[in-house]
Amino acid sequence: MSGLSLQAIEDAIPAEGFFKGKEWLLSPEPFPLRRELFEQLNALGEILSRFLYACDNLYLSSRDGTSPEWVSKILDQGKPDEVVTMGSWSGSRGDYARVIRPDILLTEQGITVSEIDSTPGGIGLTAWLNQLYAGADWDVIGGPHGMIDGFREILDGGRVIFSREALDYRPEIEWIVSRINQAWKDDNLIVNEWEFDEQRDASKNYYRYFELWDLQNVAKINIFRRLMENGGLTFTAPMKAFLEEKLWLALLWTPGLKDEWIARLGEETFELLKGIVPQGWVMDPAPIPYNSVYPGLDIQNWNQLEGFSQKERQLVIKISGFSEKAWGSRGVTIGHDISSTDWKNAVNESLADFQSNPRIMQRFIQPKMVMHPYHDRESGEIRTMEGRVRLCPYYFRTNGTVNLGGVLATICPKEKKIIHGMKDAIMVPCVVES
Repeated sequence: MSGLSLQAIEDAIPAEGFFKGKEWLLSPEPFPLRRELFEQLNALGEILSRFLYACDNLYLSSRDGTSPEWVSKILDQGKPDEVVTMGSWSGSRGDYARVIRPDILLTEQGITVSEIDSTPGGIGLTAWLNQLYAGADWDVIGGPHGMIDGFREILDGGRVIFSREALDYRPEIEWIVSRINQAWKDDNLIVNEWEFDEQRDASKNYYRYFELWDLQNVAKINIFRRLMENGGLTFTAPMKAFLEEKLWLALLWTPGLKDEWIARLGEETFELLKGIVPQGWVMDPAPIPYNSVYPGLDIQNWNQLEGFSQKERQLVIKISGFSEKAWGSRGVTIGHDISSTDWKNAVNESLADFQSNPRIMQRFIQPKMVMHPYHDRESGEIRTMEGRVRLCPYYFRTNGTVNLGGVLATICPKEKKIIHGMKDAIMVPCVVES
């Protein structure tokens, strides 16, 4: 099968692009996945959906006092009272994201889930890539319409709403919505939140493109709060800030919550998740009993991390969630990639900020090396990148089922420690190896 030419790809890119001011490397072919890896990804959507449901249930049980109260307290800290309160209005018990996108790293040992995003970017881009490469006879995962059909089901007659902070993602959503609108013929499928009209727009469900940490800049938030409280307005993902915390990935590993997780997930799913989520810890500066240690670290207090050698610092610190630094490569510190002084400062900053911006620490898992071709725009030649890959499968949760709409691969040069979309990265859809 011949690959897509640079000219063919560039001719297919919409004039308005997909992300404001951003570009990436173009490739003549999609990224291949082994059959067993595809089957694992295909099954993972249901597992992650069960995990998010369990997180919602555990938090609310903690609020009710039927599970450890410290769970909800640690998830609520650093958030304004109105944000915490809004989480109790935002949908019913068991209401959580209907689009689930994990960030998955390929390693020599298998897959590692480094994050679970409930309001992800890349939906429109992946839909376009799937159509483009399917049109060149590649059997892309999800097919040419999987992403579009999945997003249509999520909207279910509703609309997409944007804040100013999220407008960089509007071009890609305009592209996918234009495909949906061929059937719906609705000129108002996308709404800017500051133009929201209560009389005209309040009866709709909205797919939310704004971050909860940015609510102070959402002009109509007070109207949204009132309508939500009265049951007249719903959002997908629901405005449950507690569900958008990386803390959950560390709480999965907290020994004192093992029985809580097993009761909600079952032992098999619980162990499966621990097999793909790196071991993690909540960086809580509160002292622990004198005869205890943090499991896997064998330390009694976080200051002992300062004495770790570079080899022992195969660890990553992440801001948990309610912060403008909690996405992309911001708010991430890789222990073995910095000096001992910088490491000490990162640990101390994490402990000092715990009440306002809790951090988690996780084992750093090294992605394996892959090879993939790309078009060199300057020379016109096809070159090969040796790099590391992040897979982003998009799962759409509708009518009790979780369907895989497509998988976006981001391949970054091998010297990059953090894999994310950048001008030096290749971004392509995925296929299953024949």
